[in-house]
Amino acid sequence: MSRIRHIRLIFVFNLMIAVMLGTGLALWTPDLPRAELEQRYLANPADLVEVEGTTLHMRDRGPRDAPAVILIHGFGSSLHTWSAWQERMAGSRRVISFDLPGFGLSPPDATGDYSDARVSQIVLGIMDRLGLEQADLIGNSIGGRIAFTFAAAHPERVRKLVLVSPDGYESPGFTYGQAPEVPMLAQAVRFWLPKPLLRLSLGMAYADPTVMSDQIVSRYHDLIRAPGVREALFDRMRQTVLVPPETLLADVRAPTLLLWGEEDAVIPAANAGSYARALRDAQTVLLPRMGHVPQEEGPARSLAPVEAFLAT
Repeated sequence: MSRIRHIRLIFVFNLMIAVMLGTGLALWTPDLPRAELEQRYLANPADLVEVEGTTLHMRDRGPRDAPAVILIHGFGSSLHTWSAWQERMAGSRRVISFDLPGFGLSPPDATGDYSDARVSQIVLGIMDRLGLEQADLIGNSIGGRIAFTFAAAHPERVRKLVLVSPDGYESPGFTYGQAPEVPMLAQAVRFWLPKPLLRLSLGMAYADPTVMSDQIVSRYHDLIRAPGVREALFDRMRQTVLVPPETLLADVRAPTLLLWGEEDAVIPAANAGSYARALRDAQTVLLPRMGHVPQEEGPARSLAPVEAFLAT
């Protein structure tokens, strides 16, 4: 190889490395300072509380002596997903929402345990802290799985149960009895999370992506960059071991409403039939032209059947 050609190859190689490093630096998405996030998304410093040995971001709104409702959000989300519902219900109910450990403004769980049993312990801790002997539980996606897991373990503490497009059955990558493998490419989110990529991912949750405003995307993008959240996100995935949900649903005593967007592209609405057959007392409401997060996509329309169900 001639000396000139050798120099050219070195130049091209160095240029490629520079481009790769430049691209990486351009896409690098560091954590945001916690103080900055609290300034944007913490309504009241008193909303940060200690429950079962870990810190939670929790909103407790509405009359303290009114019937209580606890809202549990889904994977990668936060209590903000319930903001419209919480505001509407808080006129006549005590409505409690919280960020699951390692999501939103709740720091990673101090125990490092992200199992459903641990989250059930936290829900029980919230109820005991607030002096609630019984409450209605509403959960979306993995929040739905947590809600019916809790209702099965503590039937005396749950008056009514609302499952909004709940997770629980096997799906690609999630097999009963096995922790899922997290692809290395997915783990790159710990370092790179361009907002357009997040918008594309979030779009799957909506039947009408135009509902997904820049403000919503920015909120998700900000909160997933809270210190420790991305690592906790993957810890939760690695610790998720599904069991056939029928074994839990059979122990649920609370009357249950299954609420599903007909155009859910994340968890198919067809799963509602399986849940209805496994539960003792269930009714199903399918929402036309809605996706995986009807509480965000059409708050008033999706809340109407919930309020009617809880009122009876």
